[in-house]
Amino acid sequence: MGDLWNDLRYTFRVLGKTPGFVAIAVVALALGIGANSTVFSWVNATLLNPIPGLSHTSQVVAVTRNRSGSLSYPDFKDLRDRTKSFSGMTAFSLGPMSLTGIEKPERVWGMLVSANYFPVLGVKPVLGRGFLPSEDSATNGAPVAVISYRLWQRRFGGNRAILGQTIHLDTHPFTIVGVAPPVFQGSTSGLRAEIWIPVTMALELGGEESFLTARGTEWLQVLGRLRPSVGREQAQAELTTIYKQLAHQYPDSHRGENRVSLYPLWRAPNGANAFFSQLLPILMALAGGVLLLACANLANLLLARGVARQREMAIRLSLGSGRGPLMRQVLMESLILSLAGGVLALPVTLWAAGQFMNFAPVTNLPVWISVKVDGRVVLATLLISVLTTVLFGMLPALRAGAIQPASVLKEEGASVAGGGRKARLSRGLAVTQIALSLVLLVSAGLFIRSFRATKQFDPGFDARGVLLESYDLLPNGYSPSDGIAFDRQVLENARALYGVREASLADFVPLGFSSNNISFTPEGYVAGPHEAVVAGYAHVSPGYFSTMRIPIVLGRDFTAVDSADSALVVIVNQALADRYWQGQDVVGKRMKVEGSWRTIVGVVRTTDYSELNEPPEPFLYLPLFQSFSSGVVLHVRTSGDPRAAAGTVMQVIHRLNADLPVFDVATLEDRIGAGTFTLHMAGAFVGAFGALALVLAAVGLYGVIAYGARQRTHEIGIRLALGARPADVGKMVLGQGARLALVGVGIGLVASIGAARLVRSLLFGVGAMDPVTFVVVTALLIAVALLACYVPARRAMRVNPIDALRHE
Repeated sequence: MGDLWNDLRYTFRVLGKTPGFVAIAVVALALGIGANSTVFSWVNATLLNPIPGLSHTSQVVAVTRNRSGSLSYPDFKDLRDRTKSFSGMTAFSLGPMSLTGIEKPERVWGMLVSANYFPVLGVKPVLGRGFLPSEDSATNGAPVAVISYRLWQRRFGGNRAILGQTIHLDTHPFTIVGVAPPVFQGSTSGLRAEIWIPVTMALELGGEESFLTARGTEWLQVLGRLRPSVGREQAQAELTTIYKQLAHQYPDSHRGENRVSLYPLWRAPNGANAFFSQLLPILMALAGGVLLLACANLANLLLARGVARQREMAIRLSLGSGRGPLMRQVLMESLILSLAGGVLALPVTLWAAGQFMNFAPVTNLPVWISVKVDGRVVLATLLISVLTTVLFGMLPALRAGAIQPASVLKEEGASVAGGGRKARLSRGLAVTQIALSLVLLVSAGLFIRSFRATKQFDPGFDARGVLLESYDLLPNGYSPSDGIAFDRQVLENARALYGVREASLADFVPLGFSSNNISFTPEGYVAGPHEAVVAGYAHVSPGYFSTMRIPIVLGRDFTAVDSADSALVVIVNQALADRYWQGQDVVGKRMKVEGSWRTIVGVVRTTDYSELNEPPEPFLYLPLFQSFSSGVVLHVRTSGDPRAAAGTVMQVIHRLNADLPVFDVATLEDRIGAGTFTLHMAGAFVGAFGALALVLAAVGLYGVIAYGARQRTHEIGIRLALGARPADVGKMVLGQGARLALVGVGIGLVASIGAARLVRSLLFGVGAMDPVTFVVVTALLIAVALLACYVPARRAMRVNPIDALRHE
């Protein structure tokens, strides 16, 4: 213990003699460790702990129909009751609700859940209870609610007498029976729920009767808890067998593949996991590249520093010091630097982890991911710090242990870094840095170009200059006829505003996270066996297509006379027309939608509905004034900045009903950014990683060339004395750096091709082998490398031969 303490004191004394070196080392390591710790904090919040508050999450799996689809309530009950592989299965659906009965009305997001929801997830309310089995049996028979801890504190002041109080959801009374724990925010990762209601109350909250009875109405997400002795593949096979039996028993409502897929929570297809399960591992790998760069840089500095200390170490060995203590001291120096870098990385991680929600998309969904620097992240930071000790401290330690005292003491000035095996090691590390830098820069370039491509891509409509404001009439007691009258008045008043070019209503915003499908029957079309005839759909008002700048290819737009008293009509997109009536005149054809035959009066251009550059998908539009939808989005195209009109447009709605909540106020450009936020996030952070890599590579190459030139000062003096021109000396030094840069670029190009293929699925609008990215990034790296070499070359050109010949 005494020897260790003495080594520690000696190490601090040695490091204290080179404060500049220590500062550079600690900052470089802090940035490398901080990058990794930051990404790990995101992985911890999204993939390792996708649903905070669950117990034994490894046993919980997502249950989906046909890889990612929801289940109907009758199918869920059959699967739940017949399975032997699960100790429990629970169903849920997230949706908006209007909360009244307490102060100001508020729009909140709640979940309709099966009665066994909390027991299956292993979540215990901090106050009161969950739901009883009997509350899952009768339709509209259980008007009870469990509220979130956040809502309890925010709206009820944490009053423990909350149990038994009545709140109103969509004008219907519910009794509060429990409060969820603070960490629990629902079972859809990345989305925060405030209230949980028994699924049998769906009809009271705007649902249709088919929600609880029809097998073709698939609207529930399902989680299941596996029995301890059952594997995921075994359970999946059992559920698929049961589901195929249901499909055989009810063929009309089970079209398509009819199989069940199970996913671990971190890879569940619904929620934030679907976006981060691919992106974050790639960011983690790229952050690891930054750390390797920092380690290579520090290893080179330590090797150069070790050369200067060789005489000291040789003398210690000659005086009887063992090689083990010598290696231990070098490793201890590395460990101290690493731990100091880890400590400095923690505030970097705290700041960067807090930036995560700044990348959250503007959407109508309650997006929330709590990224915390908890004990797991601190432990990861410590482990990464120790790992860096091994990565950059082992080579100098092995070099120190391999010193031969006799040969070192015979060398003049211990000046050996300029040639031989030791110089090759330093140059090899410099080449590694350049190669890694190129990989990171190419990745950054691809993501940045992808993000720029999304801004220039034509989704089939014009998002510029459009303001969106949402309201929902159902929770406020409007009948369909009253709601249609209200919507007509809103449009009339909005269109009369100064600066408003066009205005319309729709219950759908493209390229968001939410979409709806509907089954229909095309006139004259014979569906194949198990073929699902479905399309996306939206209710829109007259003027919607002109507001969105969606061209009408054939026929006409909806008009004010398309009402409940007129003939039922529908407009379809080109993709739907081509699929079911290819080569035919579609206008005038009929299709059965929502149980009634409708006449097609128009065909519009196919646009992107769910994601950019998606394959053409069938889509149909229903007239809002004929087929009422209570929750709508007011689309207003303005002549100026749409944000400036937000208050004025809101007044139009509030003049008609001052108590009607208006929510999700945003521009259409911001809303459609929901589909590209992962590229935005990747571009920002990989770009930062690339910039840091470029700096580290430049510093590393500069250090190698500058140190090599310094060690060759005597040789340079001889060359100059024998008649060499300073320009020749500069070319010699610059050529050495250029050769290292070219070798590093060559290796980096090969590695970049492999890395680009790994991120191919995340790119948009550019290929993995995008020539512009590769050429520009390669030219940039070579230019920076030559600039880093120019400084020591310039210094070598100014060497005084007389002073150089005296140099040892």
